Amino acid sequence: MDIVDSIEDIQNELLAWFLNNGRHWIPWKLNKYGQIPKSREIISPYGIWIAEIMLQQTQLKVVIPYWEKWMRSFPTLKLLEEADLQTVLLNWQGLGYYSRAKRIHTSSQLLVKLINTNSTRNDSLWPVQIDQWMSLPGIGRSTAGSIISSAFDLPSPILDGNVKRIFSRLIASDKSSRKDDKRLWRLSNSLLSVESPRNFNQALMDLGATVCTKHKPRCYCCPLKNYCLAFIKYDPVDFPKKEMKKIISSQQIGIGLVFNKEGELLIDQRNENSSMGGMWEFPGGKKESDESIEDTIKREITEELGININVGEKLISFEHLYSHKKLHFTVHICEWKSGNPKALASQRFLWIAPDQLSNFPFPAANSRIIAALNKHLGFDK
Repeated sequence: MDIVDSIEDIQNELLAWFLNNGRHWIPWKLNKYGQIPKSREIISPYGIWIAEIMLQQTQLKVVIPYWEKWMRSFPTLKLLEEADLQTVLLNWQGLGYYSRAKRIHTSSQLLVKLINTNSTRNDSLWPVQIDQWMSLPGIGRSTAGSIISSAFDLPSPILDGNVKRIFSRLIASDKSSRKDDKRLWRLSNSLLSVESPRNFNQALMDLGATVCTKHKPRCYCCPLKNYCLAFIKYDPVDFPKKEMKKIISSQQIGIGLVFNKEGELLIDQRNENSSMGGMWEFPGGKKESDESIEDTIKREITEELGININVGEKLISFEHLYSHKKLHFTVHICEWKSGNPKALASQRFLWIAPDQLSNFPFPAANSRIIAALNKHLGFDK
């Protein structure tokens, strides 16, 4: 069976399935009246763009409340463009991969110039070409295609993780989806419905999220099972082919919550060119093999801020998993002893009242530290 000979049938089967089974409730896929858009109706590219960036590395159910909060804080592109980066990062706090928020902020400035400052509320004036969207930081070919097809109902293929999995199973690819990228893009372009590109692309994403899932695909109710070589000849779970897993490194991190005599807490801001640049953090760093975690905290704080401290009781220890490493945090309450703080390894530092922590954007791992500190200080009562 050749997929090329079944393109029209696949389109019809998938669109019919989407009509009855699609996720028609996703808020940024609805028009301004909260209704399912009609064919060729333009819906807000602003809301779709923000959602697409949030969905990079983050699941839909997690993104929705963050997107809703974002749209309340920055309901228009112009308000986002005028906001300072700290406010943007604060609204992103908890979503992780903070470089995405910085790229959104940069892109907002570029989009205002591209669209025309006085016309940013006119959805029809937003860019509709792939290369225009891909010229913005953080937007690749699939993200651009999804924005264009979702907002303008124009034919633009996509190839996100869900779609790669569907196509790899359809053709029973003997390669990993990354190594078969060119062929999968050709397939996405060939299968795309020119008459209903918005619904077709969304149907693919919904099928991958609800039926053609990674571990337990529901092949019995899949509209494409009669065309799927992985289902007909093999076991769909074996596709896409797996690549060798990278070994995740593990590191011990010592963190000091440094208080002065007035009860203020010391925080510092990460350099812009560093990972999670612009975010605030509690001072500390990696443990050396020949030192205790208490000695790590003393050394790191002296190196970062040029002060001497007394390390007190342990507040909390926990693990936080990133995509490429696992960090084990140990956090101690500390007392400032001597020396005037200097921003030796950061942009700046501040002494703040502990109840002001919510006013600053911190990386996700710090939420557990802040929660433990609030409990320690009795703020959660």
